[in-house]
Amino acid sequence: MKKVVECVPNFSEGRDTARAEKIVEPFRRTEGVKLLNYEMDKDHNRMVVTAVGEPKFLANAVVDAVGIAIEVIDMRRHKGQHPRMGAVDVIPFIPVKNTTMDEAIELSKEVAKTVWEKYRLPAFLYEASTDNPLHKNLADIRRGQFEEMPQKIKLPEWKPDFGEAYIHPTAGVVAIGARMPLIAFNVNLDTNSITIANKIAKAIRHSNGGLRYCKAIGIELKERNITQVSMNLTDYTRTPIYRVVELVRIEAKRYGVNIVGSEIVGLVPMEALVDAVTYYMGLEGFGIEKVLESHLTDLIP
Repeated sequence: MKKVVECVPNFSEGRDTARAEKIVEPFRRTEGVKLLNYEMDKDHNRMVVTAVGEPKFLANAVVDAVGIAIEVIDMRRHKGQHPRMGAVDVIPFIPVKNTTMDEAIELSKEVAKTVWEKYRLPAFLYEASTDNPLHKNLADIRRGQFEEMPQKIKLPEWKPDFGEAYIHPTAGVVAIGARMPLIAFNVNLDTNSITIANKIAKAIRHSNGGLRYCKAIGIELKERNITQVSMNLTDYTRTPIYRVVELVRIEAKRYGVNIVGSEIVGLVPMEALVDAVTYYMGLEGFGIEKVLESHLTDLIP
């Protein structure tokens, strides 16, 4: 049986299409790998790539893409709304088909070792790939971002898992790990007050007593003169999308602010959307088995 792993690397380039195309090219050309999606965001100045493939081929494509990103991205000049610490900010591996979490963990370690040895890019292991409680949470690793990482990495507790205690001069550092599917979900607000957006984000994120499996920050969308609550939902089966939307709506009401839209960055499991549709439409006895496409997977190549 063919093993399939998903990878969703995040690159610190959301504005230059030519650079982005160079970075994603290895996912297009590598046999045994399929590029499913990539999205650029100018405000975040970030690109999220989604690819699947057989483990060894996918690992090769990722390593090649990292090399290109190091060549074309200079973090000393990078500015964007999304927190970041490197040209390749994070590389998560997700077991998809005939693959275990343990296999995804081993793959993440192999890639982390390779990017250090090949490019001298220090790598932290995170989520399921590490036993170090300080390194479990990506936000903790990233705190201080690229600008403060040269000092942070010298602290004994923040020594990278692969590499020495210094950053790559132009590409920073990277976090690599294995995890279950994550939903990158953003809710837009009809206010340009970043203070309000941050207060709402603080109220709903787990680290401040909000929803479990929800990470959130406030973001300015300057071109649209609005703000956004930008979130990662790390377990959509326990904290569903609709619950997040409704809590954002409740907290926004305190400040006379409304939701004006939302977006999903990258791809999303069908089950998560079915859950939201069931809630908002009040459907009874509805599940993924009622979705036509869920019965066609074996027929569509």
